[in-house]
Amino acid sequence: MKKIWLIPIFFVLLLTGVFISRKQTVKVPSLNNPQASIKPSANSYQISSGSVPSIPFSLPSGYTIHIFASNLTNPRDMIFTPNGTLLVSSPKENEVYALPDKNQDGVADQNIVIISGENHPHGLAFYNTHLFVADVDRVVRYTWNDSTLSASKDKNLFSLPENNDHNNRTILFDKNGNLFVSVGSTCNVCHESSPFSATVLKSNENGDSPTIFATGLRNAAFLALNPTTGEIWATGMGRDYLGDNLPPDEINILMSNQNYGWPYCYGNRIHDNNFDPRNTHSCSSTTAPIYEIPAHSAPLGLTFINSSQFPSDEQGDLLVAYHGDWNRSTPIGFKIVHLRVNGNNISGSDDFLTGFLQSSNASDALGRPADMIFDSKGNLYISDDKAGNIYIVQKKG
Repeated sequence: MKKIWLIPIFFVLLLTGVFISRKQTVKVPSLNNPQASIKPSANSYQISSGSVPSIPFSLPSGYTIHIFASNLTNPRDMIFTPNGTLLVSSPKENEVYALPDKNQDGVADQNIVIISGENHPHGLAFYNTHLFVADVDRVVRYTWNDSTLSASKDKNLFSLPENNDHNNRTILFDKNGNLFVSVGSTCNVCHESSPFSATVLKSNENGDSPTIFATGLRNAAFLALNPTTGEIWATGMGRDYLGDNLPPDEINILMSNQNYGWPYCYGNRIHDNNFDPRNTHSCSSTTAPIYEIPAHSAPLGLTFINSSQFPSDEQGDLLVAYHGDWNRSTPIGFKIVHLRVNGNNISGSDDFLTGFLQSSNASDALGRPADMIFDSKGNLYISDDKAGNIYIVQKKG
């Protein structure tokens, strides 16, 4: 009799062990530290059932790309809610969308407008149960309800100088709860009337007394928090009309009270003789970029790799979206680039995703990458503000 009972007990334990081994715990960012490093669950993702993009993309061997959401207008900045729903801003539509994927099949179930009527909303961030939105002319705080995917307006935090040039504001919180907002210049190259233009601003979560954190930033288009050092890294666009190869675009590490050169200097402290022919301003005290990107690549979103779907030696590296520019005889950019990070230096680069541009005419581009973000399972999401898609990139198998 003992042998007869041992067999069922053995199988019960075996099956229980199987189910336990398959159960995965998905962690989401803390509301008090939404940009913190997330260690994703290995092998817990499902390959997207979305359609394969019509754009002939090229990826490194071992990765696949599908469409997570389509038919969007001008999708730009992305953020995940505390419960893991993807939000995306649409500055041209003055809206913010929620793209839930309740069955976890790698395809958005629907496109829900959660915010409308704002003035060119772009930057998105979460902190202490609130959703923060950076409009062109102000920073707005919403009370967020994750169960209903709804946002109710709480308050306008502070005003920003409105302009029609470099008007996409980006926002993030650091590990200490400080709020940072990038404010682009009002022009290609000029003397600004507002001290807040061409800067990154800093305040607390209530928007009290915003101050200038860093200056000389013509267009620090996107910001990212380095999960290892806690430093703010930013993409930067150089001025136009100095030819095909000048000035370089940039990756900067933003530090308090530092001047990054614009409008008098560019690149590695090079004086802009075209704008300042009398050499009235020295570049010796300005802060040089840590990495120079080929001129007119138009770098936008940047994200630090923190995904079990990527090789171990690439963890902590950067992916940067080169949106592509118009001000060059031969188009450049229109791709996502992998930058190898070594401390506070970039030691090399290689293309990660190409295929957005298939001709020598920038206006023929099939798409333009804008922002990138990883979810807790290590899936990479990419917004394409020309094709109107959100792509999901995953390791095969």
